[in-house]
Amino acid sequence: MSTLRPALLTDHYELTMVSAALHDGTADRRCVFEVFSRRLPTGRRYGVVAGTGRLIEMIRDFRFDPAEIDFLRRTGVVDDRAAQWLADYRFTGDIDGYAEGELFFPGSPILTVSGTFAECVVLETLVLSVLNHDCAVAAAAARMVTAARGRALIEMGSRRAHEEAAVAAARAAYLAGFRFTSNLAAGQRYGIPTAGTAAHAFTLLHDDERTAFASQVATLGKDTTLLVDTYDIAQGIRNAIAVAGPELRAVRIDSGDLAVIAQQSRELLDSLGATETKIIVSGDLDEYAIAALAAEPVDMYGAGTAVVTGSGAPTAGLVYKLVEVEGRPVVKRSEHKATIGGRKVAVRRHKPTGTATEEVIVPQGVPDRQPNDRLLQHSYVVSGEPETLPTLEESRDHLRQCLISIPWEGLKLSAGDPAVPVTVVPAS
Repeated sequence: MSTLRPALLTDHYELTMVSAALHDGTADRRCVFEVFSRRLPTGRRYGVVAGTGRLIEMIRDFRFDPAEIDFLRRTGVVDDRAAQWLADYRFTGDIDGYAEGELFFPGSPILTVSGTFAECVVLETLVLSVLNHDCAVAAAAARMVTAARGRALIEMGSRRAHEEAAVAAARAAYLAGFRFTSNLAAGQRYGIPTAGTAAHAFTLLHDDERTAFASQVATLGKDTTLLVDTYDIAQGIRNAIAVAGPELRAVRIDSGDLAVIAQQSRELLDSLGATETKIIVSGDLDEYAIAALAAEPVDMYGAGTAVVTGSGAPTAGLVYKLVEVEGRPVVKRSEHKATIGGRKVAVRRHKPTGTATEEVIVPQGVPDRQPNDRLLQHSYVVSGEPETLPTLEESRDHLRQCLISIPWEGLKLSAGDPAVPVTVVPAS
């Protein structure tokens, strides 16, 4: 689990509202909050739901301990009444939402939190912190997986993120289809396959490149990857094969014009008899750079900074809004930030062939189900008790199937309309 306790992610203004609602008697009003995005990041045609499994675990453990409550009381964040309420806090409501690995579009109600006003509003920052980060990483990673056209990817961005965000990013990238992560904490915590090789520092440590390669092969065997671009790439490849022989598993190249270098490296490896030695490339790769290498003899990509920062969209732009109070729809009317009142239900419509054609959202009702419709919301928490969640592998497979189902235009990296249009049916 995170080194930061879930309750400490509560925002000051949330506890301000809890204190005031307890004072005026509205804290126990039954409410519905929804998480959705008003728009997708610029250039994106779909979003990816990720982080739900992490979030439900954190809500299950969401408690305020005496030291935290003392801090809040001592600093004037809460009064005595609110402090007692926090001491007794347990989420007792319901949470429903899109499956992890599901695609979403503008307006998709990807998470619905129902319960008393106070118990729901205190979760806002936690919910948005987890989902905005993980959904952003997963969407970027999914685009990279599409651009890679079946070639493997390794997530290696831990050094470009907060230490806990790095673990979450590795999970989101794996959900999106990455094959490996270099983050060992993610490997231990989530069972994600790990992979990696030595850095340039290991080569520089030794008197020469051959000595460094010989040490690595002696320790790890020929089923390892040698980094060959510390000095001269062509000579690095020659040294690697001279030390490990043609059975060397892979070489990694982390700099230069990768399109040209990949071609030259493949030709050189083949000439040395290392026809099965793979080529791994890395170095500030994003989905566009990966797509540009599609025709080159690359066997695996390593992505770091771009994937853990959402490749230019570090947040999914999700919001957490109150849409219903005591069964009555409520709406926000602010310009450009208006909401649609009432709890929503959503279905994804498909052709008989399985291609998605439309997402239909119905406020305050049940959609008129048609053949090949798929209901998008599932129960995550019922009366405070978590339901059995899909495994990470199951969610990974779900996303794979979702990406197959959208029209091919939706997989383009160029800007365009959402892959699936969204229709909101007016409440009756």
